[in-house]
Amino acid sequence: MNQYGVCNLSAIPLRSEASDRSEILSQLLFGDCFEILKSTEKWTYVKTSYDDYAGWIDSKQFIKIKNVLVHSPERSVLGLQTSHEAIKLSTGEKLHLLAGSVIPTLINGHFKLGQEEYQLISENVLEPNLDFESAVIGFARFFLHAPYLWGGKSIFGIDCSGLTQIVFKMLGKRLFRDASQQAEQGEVVNFLQEAKAGDLAFFDNAEGVVTHVGIMLNDQQIIHSSGRVKIDPIDGQGIYSTDLKKHTHKLRIIKRVG
Repeated sequence: MNQYGVCNLSAIPLRSEASDRSEILSQLLFGDCFEILKSTEKWTYVKTSYDDYAGWIDSKQFIKIKNVLVHSPERSVLGLQTSHEAIKLSTGEKLHLLAGSVIPTLINGHFKLGQEEYQLISENVLEPNLDFESAVIGFARFFLHAPYLWGGKSIFGIDCSGLTQIVFKMLGKRLFRDASQQAEQGEVVNFLQEAKAGDLAFFDNAEGVVTHVGIMLNDQQIIHSSGRVKIDPIDGQGIYSTDLKKHTHKLRIIKRVG
């Protein structure tokens, strides 16, 4: 019988191996669900429900749940605040939840995760079916100057595909986790001049492997995470870094995710 869990902390690392010294592949935010594939006393190997990403998490950093929560459409995504305060009612302790975290449906400002009841202090819960094109620039700019962090998915540290995934998640569009995976989604935009806000631009290395992604703001500017989340010019060659005064990423393809 399959077992499932949910992250009940602000953010936890998803690691490549069962070790605190292991590479962080990604992060799980509060409310992110997953299937438990195997476990030891200290480590649990999981596959995330949102993007089928597999890795190891600390066995003390989640709670087990029923299958119904994993697949429930009646869940809300928290909006553009650096953190959202929630109170764990059994202890009165505060949790600081990050933008893009997921919570079960609120009832009079309260929700339950597993057996625990919480009160959400913030009311900044995203409305479903936000208009993507009109909202995407503001949502992407929220992360400006967040430091680059390999595997990161929050305002306190984020990588290039973490940025695209979390922005799209908040706007109701599902992306895979890695840039190379995201490059397989959507429809090709044939010319840079046809790019519009919310299109994804992908960049490859000398071996032709997609290693970077950013969100087009228009046909001349891109927001991406490289050192920090920043806005740079883009042309037919790729991204021109205003910091380094040179092209830094070679354009491979532009995609539009419907």
